[in-house]
Amino acid sequence: MVFKKMLSAFGVGGPTVDTVLANPNTRPGLALDGRVNLVGGEAPAAIEQIAVGLVTRVEIESGDSEYAGIMEFHRMPVSGAFELAPKQQLSIPFQLPVPWETPITDVYGQRLHGMTMGLRTEVAVARAVDKSDLDQVAVHPLPVQERILEAFARLGFRFKGADLERGHIRGVHQTLPFYQEIEYFAAPQYAQVINEVELTFVTSQQGIDVILECDKRGGFLSAGHDVFGRYTVSHADADRVDWAQVVDGWLQETTSRYGGLRAQGFGAPQGYPPQHGYPTHGYPMQHGHGHGHGHSRGPGMGGIVAGAALGAVGGMVAGEMIEDAVEGDFAEDWGFGEE
Repeated sequence: MVFKKMLSAFGVGGPTVDTVLANPNTRPGLALDGRVNLVGGEAPAAIEQIAVGLVTRVEIESGDSEYAGIMEFHRMPVSGAFELAPKQQLSIPFQLPVPWETPITDVYGQRLHGMTMGLRTEVAVARAVDKSDLDQVAVHPLPVQERILEAFARLGFRFKGADLERGHIRGVHQTLPFYQEIEYFAAPQYAQVINEVELTFVTSQQGIDVILECDKRGGFLSAGHDVFGRYTVSHADADRVDWAQVVDGWLQETTSRYGGLRAQGFGAPQGYPPQHGYPTHGYPMQHGHGHGHGHSRGPGMGGIVAGAALGAVGGMVAGEMIEDAVEGDFAEDWGFGEE
């Protein structure tokens, strides 16, 4: 009996967990539905808590170096404390709201190179090794995000890669501790002016802040530099405008304003977060709603647009780097362990 207790403390013969998602595909502002399936081990187990959370790979700058870490950025309890009998089988349903700012991982069924996302289930077991499970999640763009991505493709921009940078963009209301950068090589008609463009969406229930960072090409007597533009759009305008024309206008305006921004302290080469702010120009402007940004359980316009395909609500926010979020081949298969 003592030997069995010792084995149980090391996780041998303890309970097992397997989380099953009804659909691993979602969008910002919707929800992930699933069930946590537990099977008791050789001995009774005191379960302290069961929780689910979204985890992803984030780039972190430290001094002159940069490394990748795994961050759990959104967490929700599924169950409180209870006793799990030997061989007992339990299936606990849950619905995890997906934050509006959750980064996009998939477009047209294809994973964006550099992006990873998983749902982590943690079963805290008293006096024993905690159990966990990890399931792949695909986050698809909202209609407005999809139209803007389509516009870049129509204009001839070639996708380079995507990643998440830890930090906050000054002047933009963020609830998550990181932001996504979607990188493009310049289209031919812009190649004389810029080398690359980085696109960032900061999404709320009310609309989307679109931040452009253009790597402006240097001339014979001038060095290259980065210039920035911030534009605010509404969820309701997904199908109301010619987005290729709008994005082209954004790019022309952003790359033409460097001289004025330099005088105001904008557009410094080291990048925008967190030191630099942005002017807010864009089409359309949507600021006068009288509501704060963040996550809400009301559907709102964004929720209605997204919910037409996939279903429901907003959420809450956590944010911590975790060391034990991966099991088995997850890190290797999804690139969480790569530098």
